[in-house]
Amino acid sequence: MDFRTIVDIDDPGFRIIPCEEMLFVGSCFADSIGSRFKEEKFRAVVNPYGVMYNPASILHTIERMELSPSLRTTFITLGTNHVYRLKETGEIVDNCQKRPQSMFTEEELSVDECADYLMQAISILRDINPEMNIVLTVSPIRYRKYGYHDSQLSKATLLLAINKVLDNSGISYFPAYEILNDELRDYRFYKPDMLHPSDQTVEYIWERLVETFFSDEARRFLEEWRPLKQALGHKPFDPQSEEYKALMDKTMLKIAELKKKYPTFAV
Repeated sequence: MDFRTIVDIDDPGFRIIPCEEMLFVGSCFADSIGSRFKEEKFRAVVNPYGVMYNPASILHTIERMELSPSLRTTFITLGTNHVYRLKETGEIVDNCQKRPQSMFTEEELSVDECADYLMQAISILRDINPEMNIVLTVSPIRYRKYGYHDSQLSKATLLLAINKVLDNSGISYFPAYEILNDELRDYRFYKPDMLHPSDQTVEYIWERLVETFFSDEARRFLEEWRPLKQALGHKPFDPQSEEYKALMDKTMLKIAELKKKYPTFAV
């Protein structure tokens, strides 16, 4: 008997290769997954100007960046359609910088406005590299401050906006939101705040992402890197012991061999 519904994930039409150059922009979920890629020694840039939750702020980040033509894959994670405008100028701000709330007005972007900001961001990325792979996701984290009904409406707006842009070649969708809310759907998969996914959940979503996006070569790389990562993370009782020094010397030799095999290995 099956006690859960597995979320089907469409084939993205591309595969991630070992240690490739990547960009992660968006909500704190982008931080979590992007940090995992960095941990696994991919050349990942993660939210260079801080966490950005809405499509307009994500566009602002991409506009500010000096992007490299060697950037091959970008993950964009949307958190909300709510934005804040500075009353004095009418501009959407990315960070209120602890200024009084009275200086801002809060607005909700429409489906069309969210889609337009996304398309502008995608256009910039494609100008840098016309073959760039772009993955859109919606953060599974709910917003208690909106009320749970309004939080769902916000997520629905983002999902509808993503749906409007998915017809573009090379753009795919990874259902992180659906995996947590439809496949796992149990509070044991959340942190104590009952809003953020637990470490176990992030690990499971990572496994689903690897299954979907990683090439065979990238999976082999993960297997080769795993024991070395574990050795580097080992906390010895006596760091000055000959046994530990020998372990580190052996580990560094293996890392040097791995770098020869994968020249873009991010040491």
